[in-house]
Amino acid sequence: VQLQASGGGLVQPGGSLRLSCAASGNVFNINYMGWYRQAPGKQRELVARIPRGGTMDYADSVKGRFTLTRDNAKNTVYLQMNSLKPEDTAVYYCNAVDRWQNYWGQGTQVTVSS
Repeated sequence: VQLQASGGGLVQPGGSLRLSCAASGNVFNINYMGWYRQAPGKQRELVARIPRGGTMDYADSVKGRFTLTRDNAKNTVYLQMNSLKPEDTAVYYCNAVDRWQNYWGQGTQVTVSS
């Protein structure tokens, strides 16, 4: 499985960004897809994830601001990030999980700063 992430960039506090992640390859056994992030000096943490046909799981820090959607036909997940805060600044990583392993996309930088 290969993951191609896009989106990210620099935005002012209160602004919005949208991240996309498309999976290719042996996608038929993918269950979870989602996003993690890693800020400087911190561990990688879950942002949001969704299983195939299941309910979404969000980090408490992003609930009500971020929305994760999944298009199974396109094997793509989208992370709409609204009301961004400086503490959302991090490298965001797309993630997919099948029965055998975790897969990671290349990181995309999100910087929230005035």
